[in-house]
Amino acid sequence: MTLRRLAETFGFALAGGLGPGLAGVPAGYLSGSVLAVAVAALAGRPMLVPGALARLIFIIIGISLGAVVTPAMLHGMASYPFSLAVLLVAMACIGSGGAFYLRTVHGWSKLEAQLASSPGAMSQVLILAAELGADLRPIAIVQSIRVVIIAVGLPTGLSLFGFAGHVSRPPVGPLTFAMMDELAILIVASAVGAVVAQWLRVPGGLLFGAMLMSAMLHGTGLIHAILPPWVANAAALALGAVIGARFANMPMRMMMNMMGAAFGSFAVAVAIAAVFGALLVETLSLRVAEVMIAFAPGSVDAMMLLALALNLDPVYVGTHHIMRIIFVSLTMPFVARRAAKNP
Repeated sequence: MTLRRLAETFGFALAGGLGPGLAGVPAGYLSGSVLAVAVAALAGRPMLVPGALARLIFIIIGISLGAVVTPAMLHGMASYPFSLAVLLVAMACIGSGGAFYLRTVHGWSKLEAQLASSPGAMSQVLILAAELGADLRPIAIVQSIRVVIIAVGLPTGLSLFGFAGHVSRPPVGPLTFAMMDELAILIVASAVGAVVAQWLRVPGGLLFGAMLMSAMLHGTGLIHAILPPWVANAAALALGAVIGARFANMPMRMMMNMMGAAFGSFAVAVAIAAVFGALLVETLSLRVAEVMIAFAPGSVDAMMLLALALNLDPVYVGTHHIMRIIFVSLTMPFVARRAAKNP
């Protein structure tokens, strides 16, 4: 039964993502897969991606992300402190602004509005909601729709407005025995880095640990081998299935009732992020797409994969998303408990 559900899930992911990916749509493998699996899940199909397989997908994506790092990228980190400071202020404003919107326009309780507006850390948000007695379903819907809108709409929007670059792929040479040795070293070292980061409870540890080790090996020139492109594309399709499967067992009527709250709060978040992003672009002369992906409150793994697909600096994007998740993870428990005590 599990194998049948898994096969059906990846069948939808393949059907949705293969066409856009082969057609060269930015992040087409990911966004097409997300959309197809989410629609199937909402239609009542039993979408499933086992946790063990999802963890493997995160490691593969981390390896692919790290492979595009070069020594030149590492020298560009001097401008990060100001950018990170702006990010933290932006995330605080996004959370407050979204909560204010849900309370005043849709009449949500203070606790549920605050949790639903959290710019990331969805798993922790849902755990807090359960602990504090909040209604999980509307919070999960708003959070999930935010992730899907960003994963599907952001790369398309960037492409339409001419902000997206071409897909970044390091040159692939002949697969020699030396390259196979390097590839084996890369995979083992990245897997170890992923496990260690997960053990240290680093946010998104499997992906970031693998990416860090891969980036170190490629950035220092010690390793030149990369995963074959078809492996990275397959991982993008599978990640889309992981995200889309979040909509399984969610009643369609409830989904429709929450659409206004989800899209409204998302619009508030985008407007606030755009203001702070414009400040950075004007102040530091950063690329628009880079800032938008770095400030987008979407799924960390999806945002990192978008950075790779849109030929953006994964070090810049990754650093900002790590800081975003750390900030939300540290502050949200205090914000949520205060909201529960003062409804």
